[in-house]
Amino acid sequence: MTTLSPDILSTLEGQGIELPSWAFGNSGTRFRVFTTPGTPRDPYEKIADAAQVNAFTKLAPSVALHIPWDKVDDYSDLRRHAEDLGVTLGTINSNTFQDEDYKFGALTHHDDRIRQKAIDHHFECIDIMHATGSRDLKIWLAEGSNYPGQGDMRARQDRLQDSLQQIYARLGDEQRLVLEYKFFEPAFYHTDVPDWGTSYAQVAALGDKAMVCLDTGHHAPGTNIEFIVMQLLRLGKLGSFDFNSRFYADDDLIVGAADPFQLFRIIFEVVRGGGLNNPDVAFMLDQCHNIEDKIPGQIRSVLNVQEMTARALLVDRDALAAAQQANDVLAANAVFMDAFYTDVRPALASWREERGLAADPMAAYAASGYQSKIAADRVGGTQAGWGA
Repeated sequence: MTTLSPDILSTLEGQGIELPSWAFGNSGTRFRVFTTPGTPRDPYEKIADAAQVNAFTKLAPSVALHIPWDKVDDYSDLRRHAEDLGVTLGTINSNTFQDEDYKFGALTHHDDRIRQKAIDHHFECIDIMHATGSRDLKIWLAEGSNYPGQGDMRARQDRLQDSLQQIYARLGDEQRLVLEYKFFEPAFYHTDVPDWGTSYAQVAALGDKAMVCLDTGHHAPGTNIEFIVMQLLRLGKLGSFDFNSRFYADDDLIVGAADPFQLFRIIFEVVRGGGLNNPDVAFMLDQCHNIEDKIPGQIRSVLNVQEMTARALLVDRDALAAAQQANDVLAANAVFMDAFYTDVRPALASWREERGLAADPMAAYAASGYQSKIAADRVGGTQAGWGA
């Protein structure tokens, strides 16, 4: 069995992966939103479900909220509820893609009334951050156009910068803005923030408290995502990840489901660039569990991230550097492949037991009875997730 060194285990112990509240709600496709027994009826129950993931893995210490999906009357009370369950409230995600006014844009809209409405929504999110103790405001914009000539692309960029400047100015001293990009959908001809370069250009103009969010499913097929990770780390502008997996579009599937080797390569660059366990780089999930149970799906994802992190930490950096300096292409690649093909699961299982956790968190959760309990207790849960 492969042995993980004390240094590697110490690094893994510091790993934390934020969960999305919306992953626990009903979700679906463009064609239907599917219901699941035990669906949370409010944000309190979403957080309770997220806390189960952390209880069985010690990998998920915080929960991201989505506004207005997770609106409550008292955010300080919600914060206490989370802390009582052993987790904290993390990133606050804005939503300017489910209001009729935003059909042709929000922060980029040419109508000053609509644009101000979208800006005010972000001001509200910042107020919520003060109550929850959250550091990051994450902005993803479903904005763009479907046809050539439909909109003035340059003017939209100018309006976006002005909107972001106003939001950025409202941030507290310890708060950050992270701007997510997505190369298409729901706009098909052009998207206002389609790539890391556009996101970087926008946040670089704001200041040190503005960063880029990289969603691993938001790229064209064949994109070298690890190169983007490297570059953003090099530039000091990688603020957060949304980890998920994709086969064709923005599938939001379990992390590593489509391409485990890509996940390994990404995390290697995170390690190489000093982003692992770096408080300035937040690890998060962004998933939409359409057909699988929500809590086990999240457990599987955080375990997959942990496993690939362990493998990335096994890369012999000295041997790799020597092979690179010697231009020994095959030897350099072999160093990568040896680490990737190493089965670290038995070592991780033993390490969990040493820490008082179940060796197999998936099996332990299934045996806990929590799923059947919430299915019996919760009736009529419709809390929104992606696609709802």
